[in-house]
Amino acid sequence: MDIVSVNIARPRPNPWKEARTTGIDKRPVDGPVAVSAPDPDTPGAAGLAGDLIGDVRNHGGPDQAVYAYAREDLDARAGEWGMPLAHGTFGENLTTRGLDVNGARIGERWRIGADVVLEVSCPRIPCGTFQGWLERDGWIKRFTRDSRPGAYLRVVTAGQVRAGDPVRIEHRPRHDVTVALVFRAVTLEPELLPRLLVADALPEDIREAAHRRARA
Repeated sequence: MDIVSVNIARPRPNPWKEARTTGIDKRPVDGPVAVSAPDPDTPGAAGLAGDLIGDVRNHGGPDQAVYAYAREDLDARAGEWGMPLAHGTFGENLTTRGLDVNGARIGERWRIGADVVLEVSCPRIPCGTFQGWLERDGWIKRFTRDSRPGAYLRVVTAGQVRAGDPVRIEHRPRHDVTVALVFRAVTLEPELLPRLLVADALPEDIREAAHRRARA
């Protein structure tokens, strides 16, 4: 398991949302990139040095410090579309290889290279910017139906990451709440929400939604 590519935003205008700028255009970078926990008091703060969060109302912050997507899932989509997809095409900071990103459990911790430790927090939820960027009508519905969202991660231990760094799973919780399960629960299958409450590392907004459903 390793990091195929580390990708940083190239700012561009955002015609698909109220936010004037988007960081969805992620490009691979050479050499090490500093990773640190974003300041919780800074809206839209990113975990990778030089990265950009354009829509600070809905993205960024400690629970969405780093976004990982599997190279295998990019390759599967490239096969469906009949075109190559570069690292970073889905807006991911880390393009992984050999790692079950969608099957990762909430609270699972990954050691990347020698120093960095990241914790799986939640899935990526698709938005209008994502659909507009890929120029594919109906993409939000398709992405949601397929339930291969990729994972947002918190920064537990700061350091540097670079392409080629090995990934090791340092901790895997005993519960069965995976990234894919959370994604299904918050999108198409809200009846699953109460199942998420056994995952202590859930972001607070998802936990609140799960509590509301459990009380209903």
